[in-house]
Amino acid sequence: MRRAPLAALLSLAVALLVPPSGVAADERASWPRPAPSPAAPRAIDLALCLDTSGSMQGLIDAARRKLWEVVNTLGTAKPQPALRVALLTYGSSGSEADGYVVVQTPFTTDLDLVSEKLFALGTNGGTEYVGRVVKHAVEGLTWGGEGAVKILFVAGNESADQDRAAPFRQVVTKAAGLGVRVNAIYCGNPDDPDAGGWREVAAVGGGRWASIDHDRGLVAVASPYDKDLEDLSKRLNGTYLAYGGRAAEGKARQTAQDANAASAPAAGAERAASKASRLYDNSAWDLVDRSRQPGFELAKVPEAELPEEMRKMTVEQRAAHLETKRKEREAIQAQVKDLDAKRRAFVAGEIAKLGLDDSKALDRVLRETIEEQAGAAGFDFSAK
Repeated sequence: MRRAPLAALLSLAVALLVPPSGVAADERASWPRPAPSPAAPRAIDLALCLDTSGSMQGLIDAARRKLWEVVNTLGTAKPQPALRVALLTYGSSGSEADGYVVVQTPFTTDLDLVSEKLFALGTNGGTEYVGRVVKHAVEGLTWGGEGAVKILFVAGNESADQDRAAPFRQVVTKAAGLGVRVNAIYCGNPDDPDAGGWREVAAVGGGRWASIDHDRGLVAVASPYDKDLEDLSKRLNGTYLAYGGRAAEGKARQTAQDANAASAPAAGAERAASKASRLYDNSAWDLVDRSRQPGFELAKVPEAELPEEMRKMTVEQRAAHLETKRKEREAIQAQVKDLDAKRRAFVAGEIAKLGLDDSKALDRVLRETIEEQAGAAGFDFSAK
């Protein structure tokens, strides 16, 4: 059998891939060509370093109640980021050897885990080593690679200059050199003698300095839409298909954090809005979220790891069931987004009408700083 010459084979390949010269320009633009691989979303890494010494209960409460509001701000970013959050505490638990620093969770996309850790925190007397907690965060966490936006917040109310083992000037200078923006939140009067050290933390770290009233600065406005949003949040839980070894843990954590959020005014409604965002990612235990990940193949999920109701289904029935849950979730999320827009308009009107001031609130500092620093890195928040 004669083999076609190599030149002839190459000519045939080119003819299949390149439109003929007689094809019109608009037709040539739509000529079949290999689909580009979807670009992975850029990461925004957010490290929260919170003082848990005896006088910091207000700071912890503010972080618990406003976590979802901060997530919702990030949810408006274009392009959509991949959000990872780490939580570190300092000033109470731990020992002198580790500077009383505890990594509550390294970087994770599991926002329910972050909420769980926040609600488990207590306060106690201790020594607040600002340099040590920043050092742990910068050197101990696995930050994102090229293109990642790296934002660190350290908040406390004592002198920032107490740590002789890890002087903050050296530590923060190193952080800035690694592309980590260090932002300092002083929980107290901006005219206090200790406030100057916190200003220097931010100045050296290329970040932002702010003072907050951690006990009285928080502003929360209830709205007529809150109850409906919380109900929709619970309905969303019914669209999750828990699979694998983390199934029971993931479902239980989701339910527990719904209850935690509902215990604070407006927080349950804010959490509902977060659950309607792609940033609320439970792909580690939910098949619907997992199915959006590159390379996912439902047929390759072991039967023993599937939800109980899917194990006796055929491959086709499993795929149909997954699609049904996906569409059900998207329909509920659309309702959440519609109600949340109305809630936000109502809350903005109430704040203006009542003359409320949240300029000393933790969440406002977090939101504005993230918008500013992620915006400088190319993210757009104008759709808020």
